[in-house]
Amino acid sequence: MKQTDFAICLNKFFITHLPNVKGVSPQTIDAYRYTFIRFLEYMLESRHKAADKVRISDLSYGNVCGYLDWLETSRHNGTATRNQRQAAMNSFVRFLMMERPEYMNRYQQILAIPIHKTLQPGISYAKTDGMKLMMGLPDASTPSGMRDHLILTILYSTGIRVSELISIKVKDLSLSRPETLLVHGKGNKHRYVPLLKQVVPSIHAYLDAQGYCQPGRENEWLFKNHMKKPFTRQGINYLIKKYTLMAREKDPNLIPADFSPHKIRHSSAMALVDAGVDLIYIRDLLGHVSVKTTEVYAKANAQLKRKAIEDAGHALIPEEVPEWETNSDLKSWLMDMGKHKTSE
Repeated sequence: MKQTDFAICLNKFFITHLPNVKGVSPQTIDAYRYTFIRFLEYMLESRHKAADKVRISDLSYGNVCGYLDWLETSRHNGTATRNQRQAAMNSFVRFLMMERPEYMNRYQQILAIPIHKTLQPGISYAKTDGMKLMMGLPDASTPSGMRDHLILTILYSTGIRVSELISIKVKDLSLSRPETLLVHGKGNKHRYVPLLKQVVPSIHAYLDAQGYCQPGRENEWLFKNHMKKPFTRQGINYLIKKYTLMAREKDPNLIPADFSPHKIRHSSAMALVDAGVDLIYIRDLLGHVSVKTTEVYAKANAQLKRKAIEDAGHALIPEEVPEWETNSDLKSWLMDMGKHKTSE
């Protein structure tokens, strides 16, 4: 069966452009893949065109707008998901500008489709006391408990992502001074993050217990599940949910109900901001491309401080009553002001 120009370009986009040219992570590629699965579903359902019939000429302003609206109305996706799908479509369109420039006018129309604005939710995180509570829950006298404790400790003390945590190999640890961890970040970008001296003894104990100090094991994954296989994102999510429920049974005020691995990252960043650490350093530690991404933590910290000051102020300063409420002459004057028209 002859492939359409859309299928040929989409294949090159996923196989070559995203991983080799843009250096996009497998997780992002997977998210992009669902964008085009849904687009082909939309074309069949709403435009009655099967996947093997879709061409680049079908990638029009009307079809893309219809697809984005369909995500919200038929798929019941939120604005954030709609915007993510639109970003993936725009990335493909920019790729097509180089591959098939004959449709340049269509591409420009698609890229001009406005992004829907979303309300930015407040950052959900746990303070230091909450993280101490959670990290104290695993039974470090057992192999799995020792592993879980170290997972929680490294996530919080370094602020790394789950994808970065499960990619750690034994050889990525450098335990001679200064102790560091080589992190394999998004877009095949690597960075070194410092390991706190308080964490190093736990790492040594874990390595000894697992036998990782033996020659020839440096290429093994640092964290493995009960099947002796590398952890998945879902596996780490399960662990965090497990200890979140345990922690909330002890003190529900210290740990948010929706706590997750990414919120441990938020917790780490907020602790650094609260300690007065420079945003540039926090940016490098978290692996952000721009400091603007990191600024969200400073803004959230400032909002919390402002709220605390305002709450304290309400308790100290009595509520002021407008003067016109207590001054009958002034009140009458204000009420009568609108009854008379000024002459030209």
